[in-house]
Order: sequence, then C-alpha cells, then structure tokens
Amino acid sequence: MASTIFRSLQTRPFCFYPKALFRRKNGILYCTMQNTQAQTATQEKPITKTTTPELKKAPANYKTIDEKILKDYEAIIGIETHVQLSTQTKAFCSCAYSYGAPPNSGICPVCMGLPGALPVLNSKVIEFAIKVGLALNCKLFLNSKFDRKQYFYPDLPKGYQISQFDVPIASGGYIDIDLPVEFGGGHRRFGITRVHMEEDAGKLIHSESGSYSEVDLNRAGVPLLEIVSEPDMRTGIEAAEYAAELQRLVRYLGVSNGNMQEGSLRCDVNVSIRPVGQSKFGTKVEIKNVNSFSSVSRAIDFEISRQALLYSQGQADEIVQETRQWEEGAQKTVEMRKKEGLADYRYFPEPDLPGVTLTQEYVDNIRSSLPELPEMKRRRYENMGLSMQDVLFLAHDMDVAEFFDATIANGAEVKLTANWIMSDIAAYLKNEKLTISEVKLTPQELSELIASIKGGTISGKIGKQILFELLEKGGTVKGIIKENNLVQIADPVEIEKMVDKVLSENPKQLEQYCGGKTKLQGFFTGQVMKLSKGKANPGLLNKILLEKLNANS
Repeated sequence: MASTIFRSLQTRPFCFYPKALFRRKNGILYCTMQNTQAQTATQEKPITKTTTPELKKAPANYKTIDEKILKDYEAIIGIETHVQLSTQTKAFCSCAYSYGAPPNSGICPVCMGLPGALPVLNSKVIEFAIKVGLALNCKLFLNSKFDRKQYFYPDLPKGYQISQFDVPIASGGYIDIDLPVEFGGGHRRFGITRVHMEEDAGKLIHSESGSYSEVDLNRAGVPLLEIVSEPDMRTGIEAAEYAAELQRLVRYLGVSNGNMQEGSLRCDVNVSIRPVGQSKFGTKVEIKNVNSFSSVSRAIDFEISRQALLYSQGQADEIVQETRQWEEGAQKTVEMRKKEGLADYRYFPEPDLPGVTLTQEYVDNIRSSLPELPEMKRRRYENMGLSMQDVLFLAHDMDVAEFFDATIANGAEVKLTANWIMSDIAAYLKNEKLTISEVKLTPQELSELIASIKGGTISGKIGKQILFELLEKGGTVKGIIKENNLVQIADPVEIEKMVDKVLSENPKQLEQYCGGKTKLQGFFTGQVMKLSKGKANPGLLNKILLEKLNANS
C-alpha cells in the first residue's frame, strides 16, 4: 500500500497548508490558502510587512543611534550553526542529494515519512561528526543517542525531526580565531557548547501569487551537524569571523562544502544586551535569514542598536524572546514569530534507532587522520615570519595554502612566494573568476619563476609576462624563456649603448633633468626598458643611467 502511494506522489510536487483547499491543476497538486499568516511556518520565504508587522512601539531608525548610548550596554552573542554534511546519501536512507535537482526527484518512503518506513543510520554521519567534534576540541561521548524533536511544518512530513537532545555526540569545546588587521586584529577563543547530529527538513516553494505553495522533499533527511556556541561574542565582527572560521574548518576537514548560498552552512544568531557591569543576561532574540558573513555582522549590529535604544527609552519590556528575520534590502530585522521553548518540542528517545556506541580505537583512528587545521596552519605561517595579513590570506583557502606550501617546498623564498600569490595570482583569479586549482600554473613552475628572477635570468617585468602565460596556457618557465628569447640583458656594454641612444634621442628631457627635474630619471629608465623590450637588468640599468646623467649635469 505504501509503495503504491509513493509511486503516485513521487513525480508530483505536493503541499500541505492549514485552512487550505487542495486542488489539481495541469496534473500538479497544489493548495490555495485561506490564512496568509501560515506563511510564517517556513523560513524559506521572505516575510512581508502585510504578514509580519513589527513591534508597534519599536523606533523606526536605529542606524542614527548615539554611540554614547551603545557604550552603556554590552552585547551577548551566540550562534547556532547548521552544517550540511557532504555524504553520498542521506542520514537515514539511501537517497542521494544534489543541490538544484528537480523537486522531489531524490526521495523515498523514508524521506516522505510514510507509515512503516524505518530509518537506517548512515555511518559516514558518525565519522564526520567525530571529525568536527575533535577539530573543535570537544569531549566526545562514546555513548550517545538520537531523539525525536516534535514540531509541525508543511515541509516536515513525519511531524518530527530526528535529532539529539540530552546526550549529543560532542560538547564542551572551543575554537580559536584571528581577527583581521583592519578590524583591530587580535586573537579570540570562543566556547562550543555542543555538536549534535540531526536531519534536515524539506523546502517550501511559494507561488508568485502567494495563493499556494509546493513542497520539495529532496532536502528532507539530509544529514546536518548543529554546532552551538557559548555566548562569548560581543560584536558583529567577532560573530562573522567565528562563522567564517567554522566554514574554513569544515572545508579543511572535507565534511561539507560550507557554501552559504546553497544552504550548506546556515547561522541562527542569538543576541541580547545588558547594561555594562550587569552579570544577568538580557532577553535573547534569535535572528534568521542571514545568508552571508557580512549579513551576520550587519544584522547583529542592527539588533544591538535596536535593543539599546529600547533600553535607553525605558521600553526594555518591548524586547521579548522571539525569532526575527534579517531583511537584506531594508537592512533591518523584523518580527517573524514568538520563540518556542524546549517544552514545545516534546523530545523523547528515537524508538526506531539504536544508541550510538563508539570505541576509543575508532575515535583515535579518526583523530590521527585529521589534516592540519586552519588555526595550526596560521601559527605555522606566523612562525615563518609572515605578517598576520599574509597569514590570514594564505590560510583562508585550503587550496591556496596547499599551493603555497608546495611552492616553498620546491625551494622558493617564503615572503616572495606569498607576495606573488597575494598580488598577481590573486588578481588574475579574481578577474577570471577561477580558483587556484583551476589554473595551469603549478607550484614547481612558480618556484622556478621566482628563482629565475632572483638569479637575474629574467627581470621582474618579464617574470610577470611569463606568469600570465603559465596561468593561462601552462608550460615551463625555461621553455617560455628560450622560445621567446627573454633572457635578461646583463652585459654593461650593451646596456650602456642603449642608455646613450635614449639620451641622444631626448635632448630636451636631458636638459630639463640637468636643470633640476630629477624625476625624469624614471622617464629615461622607461625608454631604455622599452628599447630592450623589458630585458635590461634593472639594477645595472639604473647604475649606468645615473652615472651618465650625473656626467651631463
């Protein structure tokens, strides 16, 4: 019976809605809504003013708040981060998940919550959870379990989510970050309350008219890790950098692509404020729909200002425990729904899944397989003598870091390698919208290029020309130099002849130089380099040119 129902529904988007009339149009099941407030049941659709009025007494403009008011309050910030794991199949069934796939093309009776369908745990979810727990310096629970979290959304067909409640797989950890120099720099350590496993819900696709919604269950059952921080952050910048570090961490570990635009990494931010010196926390407000790290920072800054202004105007009771949504266009948070408490979820142990039991040997094997993590890499680069700006740039992307390490392993000087990667190579990647793994340049050839310039075989200008050819077409440095006759001219007699020629062809500029316009030396240098097609040795050229110019003065 269940199989028959499944076959009849699998190819059709379907939907549920309170007070809705189900109809069929062009073979598609849809529903018209009698209650527009029901749209707040999902986080996928932006909330409009007609469905989610703001607090009536809330001030309209928080951006102009006096800085003196903000100094009287301290922000308390914590973040709940959902990381979508890059397993080949879902958490409790054999369905594959592919972002952007046609609606309901990757579902089964388990995904749909059909009666009699039983979950079977994907062992990779356990492995990835342990990796993240270890990387976050957490205590692992060798014995944990799954629980049912009861709530009712149209995109949650079972009416509950399989999650972990009182015995998560990991807890009590921390993560270290380095703030960018432009934001004051410095090192921060933020506590990690817990890491637990759970499954994702489906997704609602709303019609343009708003009269019906379709349910896509492709995402239902996709494995997630929820990482809950301690309320240790105090500014929007700290929170954004914390989230960015988590993204780097899961990418280094290979457990998730961490793409916020695909929903692979989602942040729910909890913000409260309290008067400076007060130990008791204020009323916590949750912010959703923050889809970038800059949005995290701006949403928090706005919410801090909103709450501080209410406090200063004697309206602290208007700050209630609720979920608010960040509106990117309006650059503000708006009320979404009242915050649910733990009792609303009615947790109880998942009866269809056994407990999770780990052996110490299994955990130790995973620990030994962990790669060098971002924090460890930054400290290593710092010990090499690189500036914090260089360190943060190179360690930010794992592929860039590996390219840098491979280049210096071939003998290239550390600082010169960093400069080439951060300047010309980074600019090329940005302009061409490529990653460093997509270009033809290899670490071996970048090392050879740096050595050729340092050894005087070619000039820096010629080096840049060769670099761009290597990036676009590949090849070898020696081959390009030989093929294009790019060896640097280091013969003093030949360079002197070119200098004499340039001076004789520019008598007016020579006269002006002798009259005190010494900045024209750069003009003469450029003319000689043009004549030599960029191959004249710069140091030798400047020495001979200066001698000639002084002799004419």
